[in-house]
Amino acid sequence: MSLVEIRKYMQQALFYERLEDMKVKCLLCPHECLLSEGKIGVCRVRKNISGELYALNDGIISSANLDPIEKKPLYHFYPGSLIFSIGSYGCNMHCRFCQNWEISQPTDNIFSLRPIVPASEIIKAALNHKENIGIAYTYNEPIVSYEYVIKMATLAKEKGLKNVMVSNGFINQEPLLRILPLIDAWNIDLKAFDESFYKRLTGAQLAPVLETLKTVRKSKAHLEITTLVIPNENDEASKFKKMVNWLADELGEDTILHLSRYFPRYHHQSTITPAHKLVEFYNIARQRLYWTYVGNIELDIGNNSICPKCKNIVVWRKGYHTAAKGLDESGNCRFCKTSLPFVV
Repeated sequence: MSLVEIRKYMQQALFYERLEDMKVKCLLCPHECLLSEGKIGVCRVRKNISGELYALNDGIISSANLDPIEKKPLYHFYPGSLIFSIGSYGCNMHCRFCQNWEISQPTDNIFSLRPIVPASEIIKAALNHKENIGIAYTYNEPIVSYEYVIKMATLAKEKGLKNVMVSNGFINQEPLLRILPLIDAWNIDLKAFDESFYKRLTGAQLAPVLETLKTVRKSKAHLEITTLVIPNENDEASKFKKMVNWLADELGEDTILHLSRYFPRYHHQSTITPAHKLVEFYNIARQRLYWTYVGNIELDIGNNSICPKCKNIVVWRKGYHTAAKGLDESGNCRFCKTSLPFVV
């Protein structure tokens, strides 16, 4: 295929620079991969073809479902609603405990086996569901589908749909600032509060994720955070308390935190997170972060949203069944009128 044909049928990547000897440097995420001709980045989806960088996964869909918004998880963003959720392939982290490794770590030939779906077709599918509030970019890491997400999120905005990113937060500031006005809500994984954990188990770094959290928090976008609690990896109480304090001090004490139970997957075969550890971390987090929840397990705590002033339940949850009868049309407590951090 000639370079002219490549440019016609493939999506050239944003945020890279051309170098000598047909090399390119990707500037989308902090890896900043330096790629010789024919080489693919850490994400497995961005390739140097004839001295230009292309997104191999552009328009390639691995999954599409109408999900409860709570599944993202987002508990304070249109609670009880449904959102059209799509995923592609690739990820700029290589988590040894990845829950979706089949699509996050694709083989080279997967892209030739899947049809290309124009962004406009996704918008049509989303609009066909009358109860749907928007599009969630999820399942794999949406940052590595950056160009496709930009196209789709722009069209979605024009049609009055909400855009949601479920992300690891590992992105450079310039591309983050470009996409930020298009995204209404984020759930960002904060996998640990330990650089050595990130290096050893994800192949990435903690510091850029913290910068992403601060940038998103300063924007108009809604933000919730998820931490997967892994036995013998990130379940040390003292380090978790440092993380909670950082979140409260840097992002605010109304920050919404989800604690998720770990199950063995991919290259990491630890024991399932014991219930008592999740209860312990929930109690630690609640000392600074009132809006803390527990997921992937049924417990008597960490499910419902309770008004901190009058103590009435404002959002009831059982699994993915949700009733937000205690919120008024502004997302505040219907019982005592206290202002609450909900988007409705």
